[in-house]
Amino acid sequence: MPSLFPARLRGLLSFALLALAACQVGAQTKPKVLDAGIANPASAIYIGNSFFYYNNSLHGHVGQLITEGLPGFRHRATSVTISGSGFDWHDVDSYFRPNAIGGYSFGPNNVVSFNKLDKLFDVAIMMDCSQCPLHPQLKSVFTEFAKKNSDIVRKHGAKPVFFMSWAYQDAPEMTTQLAEAYTQAGNDNNVFVIPAGLAFARSIAQKPELNLYAPDKRHPSLAGTYLSACTVYASLFKKSPVGLKYNAGLSPEIARHLQTVAWETVQAYHQP
Repeated sequence: MPSLFPARLRGLLSFALLALAACQVGAQTKPKVLDAGIANPASAIYIGNSFFYYNNSLHGHVGQLITEGLPGFRHRATSVTISGSGFDWHDVDSYFRPNAIGGYSFGPNNVVSFNKLDKLFDVAIMMDCSQCPLHPQLKSVFTEFAKKNSDIVRKHGAKPVFFMSWAYQDAPEMTTQLAEAYTQAGNDNNVFVIPAGLAFARSIAQKPELNLYAPDKRHPSLAGTYLSACTVYASLFKKSPVGLKYNAGLSPEIARHLQTVAWETVQAYHQP
């Protein structure tokens, strides 16, 4: 007897059920660190890979949310990404060298301003490669450099933050595995974790027809990047993004769904 559901709908339903299970389970280990260690960070460096730079860069969307959500608050952000990179590809110490990153900026009429900064960054938001925390040949590298890079960031007076990435579209089981890996690494190194991967799973469970992925089923679509930005904003600033007008060009309905998912995920993950 033929199925009553078209093949595409069956696929969406199956993925949604798997995502719902992943979202409900989340990280088996509960996070011990419930905030970034600094209220309203005024500066951030994003250290990662193409998951960050897709769709005109994650940090830019976070900045737009901050501009609207915290009127008058000045926030400076820099993104340092290497395509395909893992934790161990980045020379994190070099990103804090004086008179380099953040040393100058451009103002009206293309006038250069040379910045004199007491501290380069308040927080450093870091992610490993998308499967490195789980890969049998690379997960030990994830553990090693989660500690090493966190220690380097602290040496320079900044707070390390881990960005929990999401499952591939055709491998939803990665959600709980990545959540566990990042949560455990956060606990081991006293580092705050942003649960972007759990936000992806929650959105897919609630609205499976909304595609959060690029065609390669790994990188984020614009909706995926916007969801990540809302999750970063909600996590770092402990403020709900729900109702903010900035929508990255998405429809107001889709933007509100993603804002709500981000806030629900952050509240659930970081609850004491």
